[in-house]
Amino acid sequence: MTIARSTAAKWSLSAVAASALLVGCSASVSAGKSEPKLSSDKLAASLADKLASTTGQPKPDITCPEDLAGKVGTETRCTLTADDGSTLGVTVTVTSVDGKQIHYDFKADKTASPAPN
Repeated sequence: MTIARSTAAKWSLSAVAASALLVGCSASVSAGKSEPKLSSDKLAASLADKLASTTGQPKPDITCPEDLAGKVGTETRCTLTADDGSTLGVTVTVTSVDGKQIHYDFKADKTASPAPN
């Protein structure tokens, strides 16, 4: 059964990588007088929603280590973790900011990293 699970996880990550090579998204954030920021939790949830709708798969487990600053060109790296523990990196780049709305593109890495032993 380990092989089947591993194959299913690879297929899921491959589907995500193929479907999410470069996809645009946007998210609203609350901002005071400083530049808007999208919290790491909201960014991860937004990415998971977008990937699930793009791939037709269940929402993946995504973590983002830092908030996304609403400044064009800002990048952060998030990690998608499959059920078997393998991971796929996702780069998020701010493309524009419209008031409190941060628009971004994201690109999944082409290959997944195997699960740690």
